Amino acid sequence: MTEKRPFDILNASLDNSVLIRLKGGFEVRGKMASYDVHMNLVLEGAEQLENGEVKRKLGKMLVRGDNIVFIAPAI
Repeated sequence: MTEKRPFDILNASLDNSVLIRLKGGFEVRGKMASYDVHMNLVLEGAEQLENGEVKRKLGKMLVRGDNIVFIAPAI
């Protein structure tokens, strides 16, 4: 089994829908368009979620890497 590096996993997430939890308990879902070495992300079609439901649509969004708690594939 080959070991994956964190950036390998981020590369695999490009152009796919991801769920991101931010500091403060905010959750955002959107298609990951790009990222950089600081784990800053650009999401397209981003939506803020509350209790799993869409609270509001945000559109294109830049998420600073130092605010990210986790990134997971969105269902």
